[in-house]
Amino acid sequence: MRFLINARNRCIGVESGVIVEAAGRFDVVIDAPGADVRPGLINAHEHLHRNHYGRLGRPPYRNASEWAADIQHRYRRRIARRHRRPRREALLAGAWKNLFAGVTTVVHHDRWEPDFDGGFPVRVARVANADCAEGTDRLDCSAPYCVHVAEGTDDKAAGDIEQLESRGLLTDNLIAVHGVGFDERSIERFREARAALAWCPSSNLFMLGRTAPNALLGSGVDVLLGSDSLLTGAGNLLDELRFARAQGPLDDVALERSVGTTAASRLGLPAPQLDPGTAADLILVAAPITRACANDVTLVMVGGVPRVASPDLVPMLGGIAERGKPMTVASVRRWANIREPAITKGEP
Repeated sequence: MRFLINARNRCIGVESGVIVEAAGRFDVVIDAPGADVRPGLINAHEHLHRNHYGRLGRPPYRNASEWAADIQHRYRRRIARRHRRPRREALLAGAWKNLFAGVTTVVHHDRWEPDFDGGFPVRVARVANADCAEGTDRLDCSAPYCVHVAEGTDDKAAGDIEQLESRGLLTDNLIAVHGVGFDERSIERFREARAALAWCPSSNLFMLGRTAPNALLGSGVDVLLGSDSLLTGAGNLLDELRFARAQGPLDDVALERSVGTTAASRLGLPAPQLDPGTAADLILVAAPITRACANDVTLVMVGGVPRVASPDLVPMLGGIAERGKPMTVASVRRWANIREPAITKGEP
C-alpha cells in the first residue's frame, strides 16, 4: 500500500515501510495542512511494563534503593494487585503511552521481552542495560549500554563513577541514566570518557528533590532524554521535553537532538530522517516539538504502519481504519491501530 502525506512543511510518500518520492499514484492520501511531518521521537529511558502502577513514594529519598525499599513496603498491596496484570498488557500500556506522544523508538531498561520480536506497535531498541554499577558484570562495552548511575544525592551515588571505572565500563559507549549525584570530579572523568547521559528530570525531582547538575548538562556531554515510567516520571516524552525546557540548561536545539539525532547516534540507531529509502517512522505534529503535547500529535507511523491518528484523519485511512479502535491515553482520544502486524521491511 502506498501512502501520501501532505503536511504543512512537505509532502512524504510511504511504501512497504519506507519513505519514497511523493510522486505517482497513492492508495491513501492524508491531508494535514495544520501539522508538520517529522521523524518520530526516540525515548532513551523507559520501563514499559511499569506505567500502570501510578506514581509511588513519599519523597524525597537519598537514593533509588531507599525509594524502592519504601514503596515495596508502603504500597505492597497495591503493587501486588497491579503486578497481576498480564505482562503483555502491561508492556502495551507503556507502548501506547509512548506512541500517543510521537515516540516511535523506545529504550526499555529491563530484560528483553519476546513480545518485542514481532508484532509490537512501537520499536524497542535492543540496548544492554544494568540497574546499577554493581550489576554490570555481564555488560559488553563494545556496543552502547545503559546503566543507572548516581541515582541519588548521597556519597554512594557520587561513588558510582569510580565503580564503573574500576570495572572498565567508563567508556564512550556508556549511557549513564540520571547522573543526579555527580560531583565536580565525577563530571570531569565522565566528560573525559566521552560517555553520554540519559536525563529524566521530572523523575529525578520527584524521587530525589533534584536532578542532574547544570555543570554536567552544560559540560559538552551528549544528553539524551528519557521519560522514565510513571512510577516516578511526570508523563510522556513530550511532557518531559517541556519539563526539561523549563529547567533551562539545554536550549531547544539540544533538546530536539536529545530525542532525535543525538539519541540515535549514541544508541547506535539510524539517524532520524525523512529521505527516500529510510524507514517510515514519522509523525504529524501541530506545534514545535519542544513545546508540543500529546494533543498536538495527529498521526504516528512506525515502519510505515499507521499506529495513532486523530479523529479527523481516520476517514482518510480508508480500509486501514478497520484495524483500529478509539483509545484514550492520559485524556487524549485517538484512533489506535490494535492489530499488530510485525515491523519487517524498513526496519532499522
